[in-house]
Amino acid sequence: MILHAIPRVARKDCKSFASAAESALGYVSMAKTKTKSVAVVAHSGKKLGDGLGELRRVLADAGYPDPIWYEVPNTRKAPKAVHRAVKKGAELIFVWGGDGMVQRCIDALAGFKKVELAILPAGTANLLATDLRIPKDIAKAVRIGLQGTRRKLDVGVINGERFVVMAGTGLDGLVMRDVDGATKRRLGRVAYIRSGVKAMRAKSVAMTVRVDGAVWFKGKASLVLIGNVGTVTGGLVVFPDASLSDGMLDVAVVTASSTWQWVRVLSRVAGGHLDRSPLVEVTRGKKIDIALARKIPYELDGGARPPEKRLKVRVKPGAITLCVPAARASARTPRTRTRVPGPRRASPSTSLPPTPAVDSAAPQPDAAALHAYAADPAAPATAGP
Repeated sequence: MILHAIPRVARKDCKSFASAAESALGYVSMAKTKTKSVAVVAHSGKKLGDGLGELRRVLADAGYPDPIWYEVPNTRKAPKAVHRAVKKGAELIFVWGGDGMVQRCIDALAGFKKVELAILPAGTANLLATDLRIPKDIAKAVRIGLQGTRRKLDVGVINGERFVVMAGTGLDGLVMRDVDGATKRRLGRVAYIRSGVKAMRAKSVAMTVRVDGAVWFKGKASLVLIGNVGTVTGGLVVFPDASLSDGMLDVAVVTASSTWQWVRVLSRVAGGHLDRSPLVEVTRGKKIDIALARKIPYELDGGARPPEKRLKVRVKPGAITLCVPAARASARTPRTRTRVPGPRRASPSTSLPPTPAVDSAAPQPDAAALHAYAADPAAPATAGP
């Protein structure tokens, strides 16, 4: 009896240890993931491979000849399609589209913890898919959705709406507001450059930024960027240590106020050292509150939102389950992060000194420049500060 009991206890302990380790890393093995129902929510205006016809054929070959299927003409209609798919019993939803489409679907899945998401990157930038190394290949992306590793990822929440990649206001919001769907389809990434040049002319806005309850920045700025992913279009790194599974959000405030100053900021971005620019302040936190002197647009995951004076941002750790390549899951480990000292930090009860004046002798760019350079990294760069 005792001799037989010992191996069983050992085996049980090993399984418990493996399960605990897997849970701590945010991964769920496919052995535990038996998909019963598959759905597709597709942006009908997006292209990938040979189109949605190829997707149907690939799913049929994989044993899903009749998936729950919804096509929508724009991202705003995606949430209703997601809710209908879940109501029909979908446990795995393939999302066909870009970051904006993925964002709408993830926001719609708030409260549905058992539903998994797989990305078919058919957008312009596909920043989340790129970070997770999901290829722009229908067959390979479907294989990841059906057989890949399940990974629990953090999401940010801004004014009650979820995002996964980045959110921002100032130049960021202006750029996204002025790039409509038709322009993006016609010009691609060039649309962001054109919008960025225009947004650089906008005036800076007085603001107060609180991070985890303490005043961190007070003064005029042209951009506040909040990141859950660190790399923007063109492979430019804005937040080098950003992670989708560390329970933190990265924050940057840019005080550039002329085109020339934006060029200086972008030269730092190109070198991978945004935090070294004297026109940029960087920190990290779980709760970010932004109070603006006037209403200005903001954006999340590339989607424009109406102007607001106050933005409340929170992180929700492990709030969504995404299908990722097995190699990506095993290679990705949470990093230990060091909080980058901010420019002006004080407790809520401490009054802050006046914001140091920005060098007015040099021209000053906007957050649009950041998007412009990100969209066209091959453009000649001017020497930084």
